[in-house]
Amino acid sequence: MQAFLEYVVKGLVDRPDAVTVTPVEQGGQTLFELRMHPTDVGKIIGKQGATIQAIRSLTQVGAAKRLRIHNLRDYTHDRHRTVDDRPFGGGPGMLLKPEPLFEAVEQLKTATTRVILLGPAGRKFTQPVARELAQQEHLLLICGSYEGYDERVRTALAHDELSIGDYVLTNGALPAMVIVDCVTRLLPGVLGDDASATDESFSHGLLEYPQYTRPAEFRGLKVPDVLLSGNHAGIEKWRREQALQRTRERRPDLLDGQK
Repeated sequence: MQAFLEYVVKGLVDRPDAVTVTPVEQGGQTLFELRMHPTDVGKIIGKQGATIQAIRSLTQVGAAKRLRIHNLRDYTHDRHRTVDDRPFGGGPGMLLKPEPLFEAVEQLKTATTRVILLGPAGRKFTQPVARELAQQEHLLLICGSYEGYDERVRTALAHDELSIGDYVLTNGALPAMVIVDCVTRLLPGVLGDDASATDESFSHGLLEYPQYTRPAEFRGLKVPDVLLSGNHAGIEKWRREQALQRTRERRPDLLDGQK
């Protein structure tokens, strides 16, 4: 959670090196103290701040989207606030216990909630999956840690399980960041131009075509003539060909089903 907040705030300010996020225990809950350069404060909490603008974009009438982070220890009842225990049958590491996870989800879920477990055994998170999640009213992402979860969480609590790749991370915080970022940018009004989310890599099953900006020539490297021609049909044809070529060379696995 601390890393996630730091990641979000640093992406909104001009001086990210000055940003620090410090956990503070207060009243049995974990709060986070946020520090940044004085000139960046307005960008986060000011009337025109990026966070306020993002919240406005994400809370449109009929499509309310809010991001909240919950500490699993807040749903424990022992003095040690225990969330993990050793696996039955032996073995290394610790597993997240079912009681706090079930209690947290049962308190937080609504009639439209989709509960998603993050772990290496899940289906692969892709752009089509991101579009699928962007249509949901309420998502609960459960971040794993230690050796994983009690299996009853997987079988009786979660609706889906997602993995961001075939590698192992320390916990589910980074996968959650990836999914939140990818899904949020697909929501109407979040990007400056909604077309940006539909005309990019993976949106049509292909890698994105090469793009250029001014100057038309830089150190002897020239922009393809077709992009300067004003021939929109020719430009679209060139972009499609380039996207196919780039995908064929770098990610041929994406071409299944492509004509």
